This record gives sequence, C-alpha cells and structure tokens, in this order.
Amino acid sequence: MTESDPPESPAASEAAGRPAPQGDTQRLYFHGSGPTLFGIHIVNVLLTLLTLGVYYFWGKIRVRRYLMNQTELLGDRFAFHGTGKELLRGWLKAALVFGIPLLLLGTLPPFLEAGPGVQSLAALALYCLVQVFIPVAMVGARRYRLSRTSWRGIRFSFRGPAVEFLRIFIVGSLLSLLTLGLYYPFFEAQRYRFMTVNAYFGTRRFGFDGRSQDLLVLYLLAVLVAGVSVLVTSVVVAAIAAVLAAAASALSPDSPLHALPVYVLLFPLFLPTLGAVWAWFSAKKLRYFWDHTVFGDARFRSTVTGRALFRLRLVNLVLLVLTLGLAWPWVTVRSTRFAFRYLTLAGPLDLETIQQEAQEATAMGEGLSGFLDVGFDLG
Repeated sequence: MTESDPPESPAASEAAGRPAPQGDTQRLYFHGSGPTLFGIHIVNVLLTLLTLGVYYFWGKIRVRRYLMNQTELLGDRFAFHGTGKELLRGWLKAALVFGIPLLLLGTLPPFLEAGPGVQSLAALALYCLVQVFIPVAMVGARRYRLSRTSWRGIRFSFRGPAVEFLRIFIVGSLLSLLTLGLYYPFFEAQRYRFMTVNAYFGTRRFGFDGRSQDLLVLYLLAVLVAGVSVLVTSVVVAAIAAVLAAAASALSPDSPLHALPVYVLLFPLFLPTLGAVWAWFSAKKLRYFWDHTVFGDARFRSTVTGRALFRLRLVNLVLLVLTLGLAWPWVTVRSTRFAFRYLTLAGPLDLETIQQEAQEATAMGEGLSGFLDVGFDLG
C-alpha cells in the first residue's frame, strides 16, 4: 500500500487477523515469531564465532531489519536500512576516538607503577569521561537508528544536539545524587522530552506536553508504597526469623543456620515486593509518557498495568534463566508484542502533508553505544 492508496477496509483487517481500525484510533501490530527470530539468532551466533566476531555487526542488522519488517501500522510495514559495514566502521571509529583514552587512563597508571594519588586521579578522570561519553552515545545511537528507519518510504530522523543532552544528563545525575533521588523524576522527564521533541517523521515533529512535577507525584507515591511494602514484609521476615532462630538453637553447632545470619536467608522475600512496586511505578511512568506524547493532532495512549508488566518481566527472566539465554528470541517477541498491545494512536494523522526530509547520520554514536553497552531507551 502506498500513501495514495485507499485505507484498509474493516473486512480486510479482519481477514488479515487484525482488529478493524475504529475511527481515528490506530494500533501497531507485530507479526514476528520466536522460532523465526531464533533461526536468525542461531545463524548470527555461528557466523560470529566463525568470523571471530566480525559478523556480529551484520547479525545485529539482520535482527533489527526483521523486527522492523514485522511491525505494521495502517497496513504498511516499517523498514530498517542500516548495514553491517556501517556498524563496523562506526564501532572502529568509536574505539579509536573514545576507546583509546579510556584504555590509557585505565591501564597506564598501574603499568607505570604511579603513586596512589596519580592512580586515584586517573580513576576519577576515567569515571568522568565515561559519564560524558554515555549521553553522547545515547544521542548518537538514536540519531543513527531513526535515520535508518522508514515507513511508507519516509525516513525518521533525530535532530537534537548532543551538547544539550550532555548538560541534561550531567546536571540531572548530580542533582539526583545530591537530593538522594528526589530529582530523579525531573531528570527522567527532561530526558524523555529531549528524545521525543527532537524526533521527526519526515517534516513532522513529535511532541511532549507532560510536566516534571506530575512525575514527581508518581515517584513519591511509589516510594511510599515501597516503604509500606518493605515494612510489612520486614514484619513477616522478622516473625519467620524468630521461628528459625528458635529452631536453630535446638540444632547442632554445625548447622548452617549458625554460620549465616537469618536475614540473609530470608532476603529473597523482599525481591518480589520491590519488583512489584517498581513494575507498578514503571507502568505509571510509561502511561504518563505515552499519554503526553503527540504527533501532530494525534496523541498516543497507553493502558499498560503494573501487574501485566511485572508478569512480563518475571516470565521473561524465568525463560532466560531456565534456558541459559537461549529463549532470548521468544523474550524479544513477547516484549515487542506486549508493548504494542497496550499502545494506541488516537487522532487524525494527516499523512498527506508530510514530506521526505532525511537527515545525514553516521554510525559512530551507535558504535560508541555498543562499546559502552548503553542505549537510548528511557523506560
């Protein structure tokens, strides 16, 4: 279907296994499958091993291209146009420009047997450089990935200056630390706003009309809920610990309960509680971010819940642990379908007024992102 083709009829949507669009409300659909992605993944792993890691970049492109090609909006699929050669070249540039200074700061002082003061200064400089490189990598990765993504032949782009995001990142990190996390919601909102309002589809810009103080209320509520949950769990743990301590006193001195504090044995009881609270806050944050993200006269809507998000993460974790990572393709497919299941775009898209306006972007930022193992996701 091209931009001039008539919209897909409700009957055609139902025949294709998709719900018929309702008015101006649109959904994204993902048609990928775990077995197919597993086949791609296995071939990538084998070829990467055979080429001593060189094929890794081409394998990464194959996965992204598959995921994009299986994503549909209004009857048309997305496309990814990046190449393995670009990623390899970007990684090599990032290794030369950014990797060498990090390597020298990390290895030269100990190698030269410098004094403790010099080594401490080198460690501090290394930490500061990494903190500077991380936001640069996030912006570069987003710029590259959007520039290589298209829908109906029109490219996406990202036009935010790295210097501005560097300021947001450094100030936000420092204030979050100095305020013991109180500034964190403002930092999150500023990051999301920057990444959203500087993203374009052709000539049209995405927008965000949320307020940082709204996210602060959600954050404080999450902290309160977490505190109450931990308190209740602590009471339960203390009761169980008292019973175990009484039982341990009747055991021999060689019992493991004498060697380890009881609270260490019961610590895992806190993890489900904290995980559930964090999932609840993450769902609230996702709904708020999406509900305040606009594209022209259309607005995104999210109905994701904390319970569904917690269940997704728990099942994904179990799958990865039980299969020693082999379930990664199924986890990826499950996560993608989950994200689209709760997301809609309501309002007229007015696609006829959007023109092609592709932007140049190199893969060095993407290479740096892979080099530092960071991305641009904000969830």
